[in-house]
Amino acid sequence: MESKRQQKFASLLLQDLAAVFQRDLPHLFTGLPPGISTVRVSPDLGVARIYLSALLAGSGEGLLAAVQDNSKAIRQALAKRIRKQVRIIPELVFFLDDSAQYAAKMDAIIGTLHIPAEAPEADDAPAAPQAPPRPKLFADEDE
Repeated sequence: MESKRQQKFASLLLQDLAAVFQRDLPHLFTGLPPGISTVRVSPDLGVARIYLSALLAGSGEGLLAAVQDNSKAIRQALAKRIRKQVRIIPELVFFLDDSAQYAAKMDAIIGTLHIPAEAPEADDAPAAPQAPPRPKLFADEDE
């Protein structure tokens, strides 16, 4: 479980990395810059694991390779943005977030399942339980 400090720092990194990708270094990516789905920070705030989403950017492996090749420039641009707010600029480790693709795969698998709906027969079906009568709270209350 992450501490409040880690969560705040991860939120700061998420916002500033998104700004770096969109404003400072858009020339590094062909097409759209990657989206950042999650940032996880180590307890000492020295290492940040950034999960990139490649839904709109195209090929995931090509995107991850481009980001990893330019990780030094990305870290320097991030340092310019957050240098007055933090003591140590974290080491950035990038991963490809495939949770959306996994969800689509599971949705397709569940969609192909054929589960027959069995209706209970009239003879074997138990009678529906009836609600107990409501007690009268006042003497002049009608039913």
